Amino acid sequence: MKEKMNKKKKWYDYLWIVSLTYLILGFFNILFAWLGLLCFFIPLIIAIAKGNKAYCNKYCGRGQLFSLIGGRFGLSRKKDIPGWMKSGRFRYGFLIFFFVMFFLMLWNTWLVFAGAKDLRAVVTLLWTFKLPWHWAYHGTLFSDGVAQFAFGFYSVMLTSTVLGFFTMVLFKPRSWCVYCPMGTMTQLICRAKNIAPSPKP
Repeated sequence: MKEKMNKKKKWYDYLWIVSLTYLILGFFNILFAWLGLLCFFIPLIIAIAKGNKAYCNKYCGRGQLFSLIGGRFGLSRKKDIPGWMKSGRFRYGFLIFFFVMFFLMLWNTWLVFAGAKDLRAVVTLLWTFKLPWHWAYHGTLFSDGVAQFAFGFYSVMLTSTVLGFFTMVLFKPRSWCVYCPMGTMTQLICRAKNIAPSPKP
């Protein structure tokens, strides 16, 4: 029986380790936050190239992490996700809000690159609480703008993880996947790709 269970496990079933490692590395050196861009580009590339949500269904380490903590370790109430959270109004509204916060982060990064603003070694949690994070950055050969982007991007990744953890506890383990901005974007891409007529040979 154990041998059959082991055979069912694929390499991508362990990507939760990558997500956890990412958060830990960013705690010690903020420049590792740049690696999180892979979680942005890979889902979009798969959705555009394949027209499906394979990343969300197979390769999302964060979703796996919530499944592990909430499911196997029993930290989830496993309650049904409320209807308002599944609604298009909430999901698209959250996507728009996410984009606004993301572009504000890019704008602040640009100001540091341009020399109009000094580097702020701060991680902003839930877009509200500013956590001093100076120990994770001691300067490099790169511009301060590189570090500013890292602080901002890690803020986004940490905030989304905290939100996912809260909804994991309150509802089903992977409740975050219902309103994840990347999931919503890839869904829109897949719909557009599947609706669009195939090119003539």
